Amino acid sequence: MPVPATIDHRARSYSLAHAYWLARASDLSYKDEATIEGLARQWGFDQVRHHKTRFTLPFPLEDTQAFTMVSDQMIITAFRGTEPAQIRDWLSDAGTPPWPGPAKTGYVHYGFAQALDSVFPSVKKTLEELRSNGQTLWFTGHSLGGALAMLAGARLYLEDPRLLADGVVTFGQPRTCDRLLAAACNKGFKQRLYRFVNNNDIVPQLPPEPAFTHVDTLRYIDSGGKIHESMSLFGGLTDRAKGLTADAFAPASDGVRDHLMRNYLAALEKNLS
Repeated sequence: MPVPATIDHRARSYSLAHAYWLARASDLSYKDEATIEGLARQWGFDQVRHHKTRFTLPFPLEDTQAFTMVSDQMIITAFRGTEPAQIRDWLSDAGTPPWPGPAKTGYVHYGFAQALDSVFPSVKKTLEELRSNGQTLWFTGHSLGGALAMLAGARLYLEDPRLLADGVVTFGQPRTCDRLLAAACNKGFKQRLYRFVNNNDIVPQLPPEPAFTHVDTLRYIDSGGKIHESMSLFGGLTDRAKGLTADAFAPASDGVRDHLMRNYLAALEKNLS
């Protein structure tokens, strides 16, 4: 399957080609508003709304940003991530308190809950206003943005099951919630929720277990860039060790390098071509 030249607005389920375009949207979330709007229009989305807030209370992040782009067939909300070193230091703190999950289902990381709360009213209002033609709905994001994409989808669904998104696809997402909320997402988003992890990416290994965990549906990118739908524990450990030795001069940097959004995009392009 070649790399698709444009996004298929008729897509109604997960595919690697659609995941590639959601990765493009995740990458676009790091750009300025003018660039986002210009590319969204090139991709066939005629409306764009920006969601942004700055925190006034002590918080590890300065702001939360996302955008929603809308066509007559599809809506995508993409959440922006943060710098690998910043989120790594933040998530390494095992003393961070949990926060009640959506609809009081399980618990989530306190920082994720605060970040989502700051933009969720804007996101929900936009969807209620612009999802007027039965468009498919997709959430995506990289790094912190992946955690917020998953939680936004979970919150909409658990608080109003009619608002179940057609798909949530994330890249380099950290552990976001406890096992109870993860189980609810695995059940509610069956064949709708996918998280890509690139080899030794450090962020999906944080925050520490067992307080926080991942949803089930993994797409693992091995040290050679091939995407796997499953990976055994032994196979994963072996491949991660291979990735660490790929750069003999800087093995410690592998976890940060593998987290970069451009490396996720490169892997998707490689597997499509």
